[in-house]
Amino acid sequence: MNNIFDTPVDAERIRQNPLALARTNAFIQRVFVIMTAGLAITGFLAYGFAGYLANNPEMIMTIFGSGLKWVIMLAPFAFILALNFGIERMSYATATLVFAGFATVMGISLSSIFLVYTGASIAATFFVTAGTFGAMALIGATTKRDLTKMGSYLMMALIGIIIASVVNIFLKLGPLNLIINIAGILIFCGLTAYDVQKLMRISQAEDGSERMKKYSVIGALSLYLNFINLFLFLLRFMGSSRD
Repeated sequence: MNNIFDTPVDAERIRQNPLALARTNAFIQRVFVIMTAGLAITGFLAYGFAGYLANNPEMIMTIFGSGLKWVIMLAPFAFILALNFGIERMSYATATLVFAGFATVMGISLSSIFLVYTGASIAATFFVTAGTFGAMALIGATTKRDLTKMGSYLMMALIGIIIASVVNIFLKLGPLNLIINIAGILIFCGLTAYDVQKLMRISQAEDGSERMKKYSVIGALSLYLNFINLFLFLLRFMGSSRD
C-alpha cells in the first residue's frame, strides 16, 4: 500500500488542474466539516456540563476530588489511540462515531474552564483562536514552501514543552510557565499550517474511496487538536479568572 503522506505537494499543479483542485477542495471541506462538528459537540457539552456542576457543587468534589478526574482527563487519549492505530480496520462510519465519542469526552474534560474563567473571556479567546487558526490554515494551503521539515522540528519542540510542563508542575516557576505558553502558541500555529499542507498531499490520492474518507477523520482529529491546544494556551493569556 502506497504511503499517501509521502506524496510531494504540488500546489501549482493542483491549482492548474480543475479535477485535482475539485478533489482537493472536496477532501479539505470534508475534513473541516468533521472538525467543526467535533468542536461544536465539545463546546456544547463543556458548557452544559459546567452548568450542571455549577448547580450541583457537591458533584465538583465527587468528580474532580476523586479518581474520576483521571478517567475524565485520560479518556480522550484512548479515543486518539483507537483512531490512529485502528483506522485501517475501521469503516468510515465507525471512525466518525469514534471521533464523535472523542469530542464528547473532551467536552466533559474541558468543562472545568467554565468554572475557572469568565464566559466573556472564553468567548473572546475562542474568536481570537478561530481567526489565528484560519490565518495559519490559509498559509498552509497557499504557501509554496515545503513544510515537511518544519513539521518534524515542531513535533520535537512539542515534546520539549510537554516535558517542561511536567517538570514545572513540581517547580512552579512563573517565567518557565510563560515560556511554555508562548512556545505552545507558536508550535500549534506552525502545526496548523503544516497539517493543512499535509492534508493537501493526502487529497492527491484517489478521491471517493473508503480509505480517503477515513483519512478525512484523521485529518479532522489533527486540526481539532491544534485548535483546542491553541485555544487553551491563548486562554492562559487572555482568560479572566472568576475569582
